[in-house]
Amino acid sequence: MTDTKEHVRCLIIGAGPAGYTAAVYAARANLNPVLYTGKEPGGQLMITTDVENYPGYPDGIMGPEMMEDFRKQAERFGTDVRYELIEKVDFSGPVHKAWTESGTEIHADSIIIATGASAKWLGLESEQRLANKGVSACAVCDGFFYRGKEVAVVGGGDTAAEEATYLSKLCPKVHLIVRRDEMRASKIMQDRVANTPNIEIHWNTETKEVLGDDHVTGVRVWNKVSGQETVLPIEGFFVAIGHQPNTDIFKDWLEMDETGYLITRPGSTRTNVEGVFASGDAQDHVYRQAVTAAGTGCMAALDAERYLVEKGIV
Repeated sequence: MTDTKEHVRCLIIGAGPAGYTAAVYAARANLNPVLYTGKEPGGQLMITTDVENYPGYPDGIMGPEMMEDFRKQAERFGTDVRYELIEKVDFSGPVHKAWTESGTEIHADSIIIATGASAKWLGLESEQRLANKGVSACAVCDGFFYRGKEVAVVGGGDTAAEEATYLSKLCPKVHLIVRRDEMRASKIMQDRVANTPNIEIHWNTETKEVLGDDHVTGVRVWNKVSGQETVLPIEGFFVAIGHQPNTDIFKDWLEMDETGYLITRPGSTRTNVEGVFASGDAQDHVYRQAVTAAGTGCMAALDAERYLVEKGIV
C-alpha cells in the first residue's frame, strides 16, 4: 500500500463511452484529466461482440475494439489513464477526495462519474457460457441479429415488456418467461404485450438452462404450477430483469433514486454536490446506449470546464 496525496483538476471515474468521451473533451480543454478505469475498463461494451448502431462505424465494430479506439483518442489529447479502482470518496468538504485501491488520496477540483451500470443475470452457468452466442441483456443492441428467428425474453417488469415488444417487430415469435402469475410492468406496457399476437407469455415459469454448444438452440423452462419442464426452441435469449448502477461508493454523498441511479439537475450533468458531475449509465436508466452515454460524457466535461472557469481554477 502506498500513502501518497495527489491534486488533479479533473478526475474521471469509469472508462466506458461516457468516461472516455468526457476525457477527450476535458483533455482538449486543458483540464489535464486523470481517468481511473475501475475493474471493467470499457464497461459493458467489453462483453459485446458486434456493435452496429454506433454512428461512424458503417461496417460495425467489435465492442472491445471500439473501446480501444475511445481510449487511444482520449490518450492522444493527454488523458492520464490509470488501470485501478477508486474505492472510496469523501465529498463533505470544499475539496473532493477519492482514494484508490493502492491507497493514493486524490484531491480533485472536479469529478466526473462514469461508472456505468451492470446487467442483472439469472446466475446460470449456461447463460454465462453462451453470452454473445445467443444470450444478451439488450434487445435494442442485439435484436437485429435475430431478425426472422424465434427468441425468448425473461422478466416481468417494464424492461422485459419493452424488449419483448421491440423483438416482436423483428421475430416471428417471442416467448416471454414470467416467474410469477402477474407482471410488474406498468399497465400500458402489459396491455401492449397482451395485444401483440406473436408474444406468448409463459406464466409461473422459471428458466432452468439455456441450451446449445456454440450458439443458443433452446431454453429449458419449468412451470411451478404444473410441475412440467418444457424446451422452447429458440435462437436468442434475452435477460431483462434489470440493471444495477455501479454507484455504491457514492451513496453517502450523492442523491440517487430508489434503484441507485444518480440524480442530475434537469438539462445538465450536475449532481447535488457542487463540482461533481454524473454521466452515462450511472445516471441513465431510460436509454442505456453507448451513443447516449458518450453524449452525456461530453456534457459532463463541458459542465466541469464551465464550473472550473467560474471558480477561477482554469
